[in-house]
Amino acid sequence: MSVVVALVAGFTGLSLTRSLARKTAGQKKVAVALASVALGGGIWSMHFVAMLGLQLPVLFYYDAAITLLSALTGILIVGGALIVLHFMERTPTTILSAGAMIGGGILVMHYIGMAGLELCRAVYSLPGVVLSSVVAIALCMLAVWIAYNRRTNRNIFLGTVCFGVAVVSVHFLAMAGTQFVTQPQADVFGPAISNEFLAIGVILTSFVIFGAFLWVSTTYLDAAPTQARTTPEITQPPSPPQEPIPQPAPNPTPSSLQIPCEREGGKVFVAASDVSFIRADGHYTQLYTDRDRLFCVWPMTEAAKRLSDAGFLQTHRSYLINLAKVARFERSKDKGRCTFHCDTLPPAPVSRSKIKLTQDLLAATANALRAD
Repeated sequence: MSVVVALVAGFTGLSLTRSLARKTAGQKKVAVALASVALGGGIWSMHFVAMLGLQLPVLFYYDAAITLLSALTGILIVGGALIVLHFMERTPTTILSAGAMIGGGILVMHYIGMAGLELCRAVYSLPGVVLSSVVAIALCMLAVWIAYNRRTNRNIFLGTVCFGVAVVSVHFLAMAGTQFVTQPQADVFGPAISNEFLAIGVILTSFVIFGAFLWVSTTYLDAAPTQARTTPEITQPPSPPQEPIPQPAPNPTPSSLQIPCEREGGKVFVAASDVSFIRADGHYTQLYTDRDRLFCVWPMTEAAKRLSDAGFLQTHRSYLINLAKVARFERSKDKGRCTFHCDTLPPAPVSRSKIKLTQDLLAATANALRAD
C-alpha cells in the first residue's frame, strides 16, 4: 500500500505542474503550492503507511508535534524544489539541483518522522544511511530530469515511477539497517499518539491525495482526443512544398475570429460578431451573447488584446463591449453605461476615463442618433 501511495502522490504532483508556462503568475503559485502538498504529503503518507505495519515486541507511541513537523518539512523542501523549477531559468543545473532537493526532503522527512518514536529509539547503521541517501538523491534527480526535460505524458509517467521507487527505497533501505532499543523515559516534545490515531490521520491524507489523483487524471482523458486530432500519424516523409504556403491574415475580422469557451464540460467556439460583451471573472472571463453566458479561459488582458481589432472596446477594467451590439449609451455625471439590442442583457458600465472615447466611437457608427 505504501508503494501505491508513493506512485499516486508522484503522478499527482508532477501532473499538477504541467503547462504552467501558459498560466498567469497567480495560477502558477497555486499549482506549485498544490503540487508541493501532493508530493510532500505523499512522502509523509507513504512513510507512515509503512510504519503502521511495523511490529515490535514493546509498546511504542509517536510524538504528535514531531510527526507533524516531519510532514511540514517534507512539503516545504519539495516546495522549494518546485519553486526552483518553475520560477527560475530551467537549465540542466537547476533541474538536477531540484531533484537533489527533493531527495534530501525525503531523507529529512524520514529521519524526523523516526525521531518522533516514543518508548523506543531507532539506532541506524552507517551502510543503511549512506545507501538510502545515495538512492534517494540519485533516483529523484533522475525522476525530475525525465519529467522536466520534456513535459510529455510519457515522461511524466516515467518520472512518477522513478519518484515512487525513490520514496519507497529510502524508507525500506533505511529500515533494513535500523535496530530499535527500548527507552522508558521518553523526551516528550508534544502529546503522544497511538498507532490507531495515526492510522486515522494517514487515511485522511491518503483520501486527499487519491482525490487529487482522480482530479488530475481526468485532464489526461480530456486531452487524449485533442492530441489524436492535432497530431496525425505520418507514414512517409512529406515532400517539400513547391509553392509558398499562404500565411493567415494577421488581424481577423469579427466574423472570422472564434473565441474558445466552455459549456457543460465541453469546448465550444463563439464568433466574435455574436458576442455583446465580455466581463472579467477572476483570472478568466464570462462571455455574453444574446442567448448564452459562457465561460472563457482568456483573461481580460488577453481578450482585450485579441479583440481590439475586431470592433471591441474596453469601457471598464472588467468589461469589454462589442460596439456593434450597443443600442444606447447613457452618461450620468462622471459615469456612463451601454445598453444592448437584446433586452435580457444587463448594461455594461463605462468608467470616467473611457466616456469620451466610447461616445466618439459610438457616434461614428452608422445610423447613430444623439439625444440631448
